[in-house]
Amino acid sequence: MTDEAQPAPSGHPSGLLASLHFDARGLIPAIVQHYQTREVLMLGYMDHEALDRTLEGEHVWFWSRQRAELWEKGATSGNYLHPRGMMADCEGNSLLVFADPAGPTCHTGEPSCFFQEMAAPAVPLGPQVLEELAQVIEQRKRDRPEGSYTAKLLDKGIDRIAKKVGEEAAEVIIAGKNGVAAEIVWEVADLWYHTLVLLASQGVATSELYAELARRRK
Repeated sequence: MTDEAQPAPSGHPSGLLASLHFDARGLIPAIVQHYQTREVLMLGYMDHEALDRTLEGEHVWFWSRQRAELWEKGATSGNYLHPRGMMADCEGNSLLVFADPAGPTCHTGEPSCFFQEMAAPAVPLGPQVLEELAQVIEQRKRDRPEGSYTAKLLDKGIDRIAKKVGEEAAEVIIAGKNGVAAEIVWEVADLWYHTLVLLASQGVATSELYAELARRRK
């Protein structure tokens, strides 16, 4: 066996799959990205069979270099990755897999394997910050850390959470009537946060809201 990259075997269909380059061990790196938020979740390696199973099935598969065997992500933990699309880089040397995670991706319980800060990232702007906030709320729901306002609110149950949503909605109305932009922004942010807590308390994923909004848009 040489150190040169190996092309995909002839058994693969012509086109993009046939242009992929696997390394000398028959592996290609695959980066997994959250389908909704585009957050990078993990890096794994696929052999030909793992790639075929991912393309044809309901879960993402890898080749475990440590155990030297095929690996269905989530088979043990239940935290599966549901594939929603895949892209190859310009030279066919790596893959980008879009997936919906069914729980934390990292074995540590973190949403992403990339959580150890080397340098603090900038706070995301745009829709991503809502998904990031939703994930933090889910983590608080799971771990219930001491001193967390979110955890305390979740502990008090749906009646208290729903009351807070109502209070914040009233504050938005007052801010709107006052016509002060900064006040409106502040109160709407409070309302969105408490609404996300309500969703988490009832086990409703933000993706369900996106799907409903997309349905209405049609």
